[in-house]
Amino acid sequence: MFLFLLLAMVVVVGAVTLAVVGGGDRGVLLDTAPECLTDPLPATRPLVTADIEKLRLPMAVRGYRMADVDEALDRVAAELAERDARIADLESALSGALSQGAPGPDFRKRSFGQEPGHDEGGER
Repeated sequence: MFLFLLLAMVVVVGAVTLAVVGGGDRGVLLDTAPECLTDPLPATRPLVTADIEKLRLPMAVRGYRMADVDEALDRVAAELAERDARIADLESALSGALSQGAPGPDFRKRSFGQEPGHDEGGER
């Protein structure tokens, strides 16, 4: 009886092993490509808020794929640095123009709906 149980256990373990390993060519699982970033950030234009809102990073075994997260964060950081530099340039140009006494638009005299160059009476 013991010999019969031992033989049955060997047969069951062998069958399970073949099923898991893929006994033959019909049971082998194919390798799949790793999940890639599905919504890449546009390379041809600056980022807008909608690009960041619709960005979905692919999941990995322990969270997100580090390479995709690093790529997205590097792109956003570069865009923010470029915009900060542009804002600083525009602010310095504006302060330089104001310090030289250049005439600027007088927003106090204009009301909404009037065209520039018209006074409050509607005459030119």
